[in-house]
Amino acid sequence: MKESTSTHSSWSAKITRNSFRLACWTGAWILTMAAATFGPQWLWDYAPIPTVLAVITNLGTGFGMIFAHRQYLRSLDEMQQKIFLDAGSFSLGVGLVCGLGYEMLEDIKLITFQPEISHLVMLMTLAFAVAMVFGHRQYR
Repeated sequence: MKESTSTHSSWSAKITRNSFRLACWTGAWILTMAAATFGPQWLWDYAPIPTVLAVITNLGTGFGMIFAHRQYLRSLDEMQQKIFLDAGSFSLGVGLVCGLGYEMLEDIKLITFQPEISHLVMLMTLAFAVAMVFGHRQYR
């Protein structure tokens, strides 16, 4: 019994550590995205060298976040991985179907504005969150 408790607390500590690492990488990515987006206008007057450096830093931090996410997912148990995979596939499907439909609306002149990627990102995030909640409820 003692060994099982020790194994569970070790596994739990590993998930906590990986969650924290993922949160740090995600926060850093958000900060570098803000720097690359707003820095040229507000901080360095569209100078090309700092702008390119900000974009490269953002890309590097983004890949760090991807690897931290991969490490986090590998630390989950099979059921949590399945819930995540189901939510991810649902979000990808919603993004593909709705994104192409959204773009088509402009092409066929049913909307007068240009579709923005941020709208698609928000939709996919919402779809993922809803699918995660339903997945956790399903396997309760």
